[in-house]
Amino acid sequence: MVSLARRNLLHDKLRFAITVTGVSFAVTLVFVQVGLFLGLLDNASVTIDHIGADLWVTSRNTPNVDFSHTFPETLVQRVRSVPGVARADNLIVWFMQIALPNGAQEGIVTYALEDFRAWGIPWDVKEGNLDDLKRGDFLFLDGSAEQRFGAFKVGEYREVLERRLKIIGRSEKALSFTTTPMAFIDYRRAQELSRESLQGRTTYVLVKLARGADAARIAAAKAEIARRLPHNDVYTRAEWASKTRSYWVSSTGIGMNMYLTVFLGILVGTVVVAQTLYTSTMEHIKEFGTVKAIGGSNADIYRILAEQAVIAAVAGFVVGAAMAAATSPLMERIHLKLIVPPPLAGAVFLGTLVLCLAASMVSFRKVASIDPALVFRG
Repeated sequence: MVSLARRNLLHDKLRFAITVTGVSFAVTLVFVQVGLFLGLLDNASVTIDHIGADLWVTSRNTPNVDFSHTFPETLVQRVRSVPGVARADNLIVWFMQIALPNGAQEGIVTYALEDFRAWGIPWDVKEGNLDDLKRGDFLFLDGSAEQRFGAFKVGEYREVLERRLKIIGRSEKALSFTTTPMAFIDYRRAQELSRESLQGRTTYVLVKLARGADAARIAAAKAEIARRLPHNDVYTRAEWASKTRSYWVSSTGIGMNMYLTVFLGILVGTVVVAQTLYTSTMEHIKEFGTVKAIGGSNADIYRILAEQAVIAAVAGFVVGAAMAAATSPLMERIHLKLIVPPPLAGAVFLGTLVLCLAASMVSFRKVASIDPALVFRG
C-alpha cells in the first residue's frame, strides 16, 4: 500500500510539482507574514529590550515608548531615594526635525541620556565614542537613516531644530516601528534644542535595582515609586514592552492584516492539495477498487491517501521554509526583520500536516463509497 500511495502521487510529476508548489507558497506566505509581524513588534520595543532598566517611570497614560509626554525632571530624586534602587536617570525620547543636505526636512526620534554606556544604548556602535557626546554639539546617527536620508559619514554636519550638530558616531540595528531613524545626543543638549518643551523636563526615568533583585523586590520597588509619584505610571521592562507592542497592534490594524493574509495562504494551500489529490484519486479509482476487492478496509484506503498528503506536506514545508530563509537577507537590506522562532516553525509544520490531511478527506469520501465490483467491469 505504501508503494501504491507513492506511485499514484508521483505518476504525474507535473501535478505533484504543482501540489508541492501550492503548499510551499502557502508555507512561505505564513512564514514571511508572521515573521515580518514579529519583526515589526520587535522594532516597537527594541530600545526597551536593550536598555538595562528594571523599571520605567512614565507620564500618566503614555501609550508607547515613542509617543512620550514630559514631566518635571526633578522627580528622579524621589526615585533615587527609594530603598533598593541602585541607579535612576532621566531619559528623553523626543521627535525632532533634521535638515538634509538637499534642503529637505525629515523627522528623527532622539534618545537623550547623560550616560549612554550605563544603560547599554545604542547597543551596536560601529563608529565613534559615546563619551564624546557630552563634549559639544554632537550626535550619533543610526545606519537605518540612510534609507530615508541618503548616505552619511561620520564627521559630517546636520542641522537639528536649526542647530548645527556634528555626526561623531554611527550605530546599527536601532530600528523604530515607525521607521523614523534614531539619533542619540546628550541629555542637556536635547533640552537646549527644544527649550520650550524640554527645559527642566524629561519623558522617562530609568530605574536599575540592586543586583540580585527578585520578583518580590521588583514589585515592592515599583509599588513604592508609584506611591511617591502618584501622577506617573510605573512599569517593569516586560510590562512596558508589552504595552508598547500592544499599542501598535491595536491602533494600526497590522494584527488583522496578518491574520487575513495567513488565512488566505492556508485556504489556497488547502484547495490546491485537495484538488490535486482528488484528481489523482479519480484517475486511479480502479486501483482503490482493487484494494477493497482483496479485502482492504476504509482504514487501509485512508492510510494510502494520508501518506500522499504527508508526502505533499513535508515536501511543501521544506521548499517553503527554504524560500522564506532566502527572503530574510533581502528583507535585511531594506531594514526589515524576519523573525521565525523555533516554536513558529514547529507550529507551521504541524499546521501544514493537519491541513494536508484534512484536504485528503475530500478524496476519502469518494473512495470510501466505491463498489469493489468496479474492478471487474470493462
